[in-house]
Amino acid sequence: MAKTRKKAAAPQTVTQPSEAMDQMLKERRVFKPSKEFSKAARVGSLAAYKKLYNESIKSPDKFWAKVGKELHWFKPFKKVLDWSKAPFAKWFVGGTTNLSYNCLDRHLTTSRRNKAALIWEGEPGDSRTLTYDQLHREVCKFANVLKGLGVGKGDRVAIYMPMVPELPIALLACARIGAPHSVIFGGFSATALVDRIHDCSAKAVVTADGGWRRGKIVELKKAVDEAMPNCPTVQKVVVLKRTGQPVEMKDGRDVWWHETMAGASPDCKAEPLDAEHPLYILYTSGSTGKPKGIYHTTGGYMVGTYLTSKLVFDLRDEDVYFCTADIGWVTGHSYIVYGPLANGATSLMYEGAPNHPGPDRFWEIVAKYRVNIFYTAPTAIRAFIKWGDQHPAKHDLSSLRLLGTVGEPINPEAWIWYNKVIGGKRCPIVDTWWQTETGAIMISPVPGAVPTKPGSATLPMPGVLPEVVDPATKEKVPPGGGGILVIRKPWPSMLRGLWGDNERYKQVYWSTVPGSYFTGDGAHCDKDGYFWIMGRVDDVINVSGHRLGTAEVESALVSHPAVAESACIGVPDEITGQAIAAFVTVKEGHAAGDDLKADLLKHVTKEIGALARPKQVRFTGALPKTRSGKIMRRLLRDIASGKERVGDTTTLEDYSVLAKLRESDEG
Repeated sequence: MAKTRKKAAAPQTVTQPSEAMDQMLKERRVFKPSKEFSKAARVGSLAAYKKLYNESIKSPDKFWAKVGKELHWFKPFKKVLDWSKAPFAKWFVGGTTNLSYNCLDRHLTTSRRNKAALIWEGEPGDSRTLTYDQLHREVCKFANVLKGLGVGKGDRVAIYMPMVPELPIALLACARIGAPHSVIFGGFSATALVDRIHDCSAKAVVTADGGWRRGKIVELKKAVDEAMPNCPTVQKVVVLKRTGQPVEMKDGRDVWWHETMAGASPDCKAEPLDAEHPLYILYTSGSTGKPKGIYHTTGGYMVGTYLTSKLVFDLRDEDVYFCTADIGWVTGHSYIVYGPLANGATSLMYEGAPNHPGPDRFWEIVAKYRVNIFYTAPTAIRAFIKWGDQHPAKHDLSSLRLLGTVGEPINPEAWIWYNKVIGGKRCPIVDTWWQTETGAIMISPVPGAVPTKPGSATLPMPGVLPEVVDPATKEKVPPGGGGILVIRKPWPSMLRGLWGDNERYKQVYWSTVPGSYFTGDGAHCDKDGYFWIMGRVDDVINVSGHRLGTAEVESALVSHPAVAESACIGVPDEITGQAIAAFVTVKEGHAAGDDLKADLLKHVTKEIGALARPKQVRFTGALPKTRSGKIMRRLLRDIASGKERVGDTTTLEDYSVLAKLRESDEG
């Protein structure tokens, strides 16, 4: 794998690596944007990008003030940044605004009023389209419903829903009245619900009877009912009827969405909110301890997602933009709802799995709606490769003009496949690196300006100052050197803390390199200033004193023509300290076995060197992942070490994977 992601979290415990990572895999291919794309792009040349970036770093207050003024403020901000109490930032000080207003009302006096804001495709095949005017009415009605249920400014609302239009409606309604929302991913258990609802003291829960996933009903209301006895702060539960199966409704607490909306007024003025008013809390997944509630505020997050959506996706009024993420994760917050709608874009959302009823579902949707911009996860791309080229080949993908990746590192060979098979070699690929904590994209190609290198997230966004530093000296490493990735200056969409835990916020993110935000990722920066993210610092394998990023070894394995996907972990070794264990899924038409295992070992030795040769290779039909596509390497470590019981599995999508992995070949 290689570089692109929205890391769902910083490390659970602060690691203090003593050495930089060694980079052995080299990628020299460079792809320049076409003249046709650059000519029509918002930023049309590398020189123009550099000019914009240099201005943003030289005069950040001036730069961010200019961007901020492109949006609506009820009261203008007096100061761009107050960093006097670092690491607690205040952006757009003194200004009042509303993100729901900027996503909706701002467009109603323009030609976008009757333009599609949301296009929705349900897994069973049902669909809906909401114009900006229609979406505005629905949001205002639900905002009035919330107020009628006693929810006001500052009250927290937990949202536990399938990927249906009512989910962004609920987000925008909360933002409209100043009630911070906490979206809880629909795959979480009742236990995980309790932890998250209790931590933020939610006053209300918005859910549904269920949702569709691979033709089966996910029973959301049932999980809420199981959680409620341990959630004393919840006063009301709003239930959307999606699947129609019977659910229990508790008198005095539970109300139906459709019944409360029937009498609600479509007029609800947006609440003027201080720029630093909390917008939402999003809990990190996969922790074995207390979940971390990342929270973002209104003004800075609004400006950050607005600018990055516009620049990274080169948005045009006529575009249909399809982000395949779930709104339960930060990518859905920033790049299905808030960023695209603040730009007046048409955002397409899909309810279900990418392979239901068949492996071509995404391509069917792209062709049906003539999608122009497609943003997905590298793990999905590797699944597409495994399923075979014949599935995208069945559909007309000629409407696509831009591709994106997010969520995990993308290996160069998957990047090349994406470029060729999905993009027809005509679509630039924006390989985006960012995190739940950063709120918005931090490093990514600006598609009309920046030449791309497969596996590199390339150059930083305007206003963002990343550096690769030596973990021992805390100094910037020379070009080509490896180290840990930090952000040297604050940025508007940065997290403002961990909900109710300021000390943990300071320790996790700001103590490793004092004065700088610690991303938790290892990285290299090449002679052209391009960033190569090597994976989490806690995913580094130390073999005979050489620190190798898991992403590098995985990239070498996936470059073999028989391999669809791989995940590598470190296991104890008496001689080398640690050795590499590789879990590998093979493409259709290839046989797993001793011959392929021997060939893979030779291939890794050729690509990187004998140092990176795995000690174990296990073939498996699937890897353990969260629904957001993140490979759960800690579960692989447990399995490789022979543990009968594995750690927290609340975010695991397919539990049968664990049993199959225990039976997998070992060598």
